[in-house]
Amino acid sequence: MLFHSKIFSILLSLGVVSVCPSVVKAQTLLPYTPELNSEYLDNYGFQLIQDAVQLIRFREFDLASSRARLAVQLSPNHYETWFILGTLEIQTGQIEQGVNALLEAKKLAPEESEVLFSLGNAYFQLAEYESAVKELKAGLKISNEVPQAYFDLGNAYLKLNQYGEAITAYQESIKLESEFWPAINNIGLVEYEQGKTNEAIASWREALEIDSQQAEPTLAIAVAMYSQGKQQEGIKLAQQALSLDNSYGEIDFLIENLWGEKLIEDTRKLFANSEIASLLEN
Repeated sequence: MLFHSKIFSILLSLGVVSVCPSVVKAQTLLPYTPELNSEYLDNYGFQLIQDAVQLIRFREFDLASSRARLAVQLSPNHYETWFILGTLEIQTGQIEQGVNALLEAKKLAPEESEVLFSLGNAYFQLAEYESAVKELKAGLKISNEVPQAYFDLGNAYLKLNQYGEAITAYQESIKLESEFWPAINNIGLVEYEQGKTNEAIASWREALEIDSQQAEPTLAIAVAMYSQGKQQEGIKLAQQALSLDNSYGEIDFLIENLWGEKLIEDTRKLFANSEIASLLEN
């Protein structure tokens, strides 16, 4: 097959394999390495990166990563190869390696907003929130109609306790996509930390109007109700939320989802209730 022949010739040129029989030990014998022009390598690098993209769609991340790494070797001067590699590294939990690859992509294409957005998201995962803000804002100067980017920016501001900026970013996200319930939900998270409990409840209810089967805003309302002394209503809503997704019964999971100190403190009180505690134990 032509595809396998091309791969073999490229591996030869990189010195990964040899046509010499394994029994030959003489050091004077060198592996055959055919000359390949740069255009051929570039073209094949792009073929590999296309293969990697297809594998990503089937969630075959390990196979995709191997192709992306080879593509970078063959086409190191194209930002696309570095961008895909960086995205894959992040997807598989290799965040620092992903950042390094994305920085290479940024050097080659500093005006590509998708690279900047991905870099901002990666910095967020590394808890480097100021760097995340910097990259996301730079990307939004180039492409300012990306609701997910405004959402990520809002999250970074939230972690920096810059609540006003966080709400502004979330609102920009909602302007672009009116039914983007996670942004509405996170406005509620900010409002609760600001002591605006009723406003937070209103935001979470607005999120549920878009998708009534979401556990997070349901549980957040339950916590708020319970803290206001409406215990039975809070318990009922908490039971409903945990039946939708029991992951929200884990405090660490809530923290990962940007629940603030005040909301976490009140959640612990709700979870200490005997009815909810017994539910969490099962």
